[in-house]
Amino acid sequence: MVQKLQSLGIDRMTVSERLDLIAAIWDSIPEPANASDAPEWHMEEIKRRLATADSDPKGSKPWNEIKARLEKKP
Repeated sequence: MVQKLQSLGIDRMTVSERLDLIAAIWDSIPEPANASDAPEWHMEEIKRRLATADSDPKGSKPWNEIKARLEKKP
């Protein structure tokens, strides 16, 4: 995997550029994504995380705060 990152130049991208790349790759996945394509344990994990988020709505942070924190990391 490291060789792929290097050969594609991803290792030289800023965090912001990498996040933009992730978004572009995500957006390139055709809709609708079929839930049956995901393993059952993925669906269980999603349900678990949603239940956790619903039980403590104040426990989450806005995306812009998370993104700003990630962009500050070396």
